[in-house]
Parts: sequence; C-alpha cells; structure tokens
Amino acid sequence: MRAAWYDRQGPAAEVLQVSELPEPEPGPREVRVRLRLSGVNPGDTKKRGGWLGSPMAYPRIVPHSDGAGVVESVGDGVDPGRIGERVWVWGAQSYRPSGTAAEFTVVPADHAVELPDGVSDEVGACLGIPGITAHRAVFSDGPVTDTSVLVQGVLGGVGSLAAQLARWGGATVIGTVRREADLERVDRSVVTHAVALDASDVVERIRAHVPDGVDRVVEVALSDNADLDAAVLAVGGVLAAYASRRDRPELPFWPMLFGNVTLRLLGSDDFPPHAKQQAAADLTAAARDKALAIRIDQPLPLDQIAAAHDHVDAGGSGRVLLAVP
Repeated sequence: MRAAWYDRQGPAAEVLQVSELPEPEPGPREVRVRLRLSGVNPGDTKKRGGWLGSPMAYPRIVPHSDGAGVVESVGDGVDPGRIGERVWVWGAQSYRPSGTAAEFTVVPADHAVELPDGVSDEVGACLGIPGITAHRAVFSDGPVTDTSVLVQGVLGGVGSLAAQLARWGGATVIGTVRREADLERVDRSVVTHAVALDASDVVERIRAHVPDGVDRVVEVALSDNADLDAAVLAVGGVLAAYASRRDRPELPFWPMLFGNVTLRLLGSDDFPPHAKQQAAADLTAAARDKALAIRIDQPLPLDQIAAAHDHVDAGGSGRVLLAVP
C-alpha cells in the first residue's frame, strides 16, 4: 500500500517519506479501513517534530489519527456486515504506530464510526482529535442545556466545534476572537455574543450578557486568559483548558478559589474510554443533524504530506486534509 511515514523526528520535509508498505491485517475486534481522506492535526506535527522532547514511540510511524473511508475487512468478533460501511476514524495513531496517512489503517472496531447519509467524508475526517477534545471540554461536567458557555478562540479548530456542540446541546454561546477585525468571521447562528480580545473592556462586554458569569469556559490559551476566565466565571463554574502558550501558566489562585472554580485540563489521548465513545456518538449525531460546519481547505495529495504539515504548523484557518489514492 502507499503510505507516508517517518523513522526519526525533525522538520517535515526532512523526515517524512512516502513509499510502499505492507498492508495491515485486522486482528480480533479490529477493522481495516480503506481510507479516502486523512486529517492532519497540530498533535500530529508535534509528534513528528519531537515537541517538548517527546521521543519516537515506535521505530516507524505512519502519522495521523483522523480519517474517513470504507471498512474493507474485519477481524474475529466483528460483524462481517460492516464491510462496505462508510466510516470516520479516530485514534488511529493514539498509542499505535500506524495512522491514517496511508491507503489502509487498522483500528479497533469502535474507532471506526459509521458516517450517516448526507455527512461527507471531508467532515468525517475532521471530527476525531478536535471534535473529541471539544466534546470533552463542553460536556465533561454534564449537560449544558440552558447554561452559558464561553469559548476562547472560537474560530479555531477545537473552538469552533466546541461552540457548535454547545449550541447543539442547548447552551448560550459566547465566543472570543483575537482582533476586532475577526468578528465578521464569527457564525452568529451559533455564537450569540462575540467579543474581541483586543478591546479595552472585555470583561465588561462579557458580563453585560451574563451578569452572573458564565457557567463554563473552553480555553485554548490558559496562560494568556486565566485572569479573564476568573473574572467572568460564575461561582462554581468550570474552566476546561486544552492548550497553553506557556507550560507553567500563572493562575489567579484566590479569585478562582473564592469562585469555587473547577479547573479541568484536557489531554485527548488519555480521556476515559467511555468519554471518547460518548463523544464519537454525539459528534456523529450532531453531524447528522447538520449542526456542524467545518472550514476545510482543498485536500492535498498524500505525496504532499510535508507541505500539509507545514501548513498546519503555520496556523492556517481551514482544516488540512490529505487525499489518499
């Protein structure tokens, strides 16, 4: 099969290779998926680059955890009726060496989720890492019906899905963007109130819409926004952070303590299995309900995987996909 891989870490153009590799075979309770699209995420490029000193987990890695395709064969214990099923894939390269940047990938059967009619492969290939992270950030502390959710960085990959899932779940969504000029890009059918972080009165603008404070915050930059989060959270609110610009962020301890704030840190590879399964089910249902809209760049061919990784590292606005031959 045609596949992209690396056997050492470093810059994309230096370490990523594309060649023929043996086709994987499904084991018990696994399925083999013939991939059409592979989703590229920042976590994939960080693994390849050795971010924070992370080592090579396996001698050779076929990258990417997300994708979409068709179940081609199944292992023991899996219903053969699944053969031919359109699926989206998550966790393909989470604690496994071979991900979706290939013609085929083998994953546990419950990591290949049936795509409803009317949901494109492109959307399916974008749901895994960002969708499951967004779901955990929004719903880890229960339903959000009739609550208020502040999504920091609402135009980002995780942030946009978090906002849409919160709205789908019945919450009032407030979103932030970096600059005033970005406000026009916010989907007002999802985000009831949007605020630019370069304004001089961000706390006042948020509090004007939720005088008692927001119930939950989905945070993309804890080190940058901790003071703002503490100032706008309701008593007993939840701050769910999945990223930080600094690895040792300073926190306003006493305001958070007196606010009885719950600080939840989210590392998607190690979410509880039941949380991942619920996220996969809810993401599929939300996509079926036409509640998810994702900005997707034109897919690049598999042979251009290095350019795709560089595009992700540069922070483009659309999701990056590889078209698998």
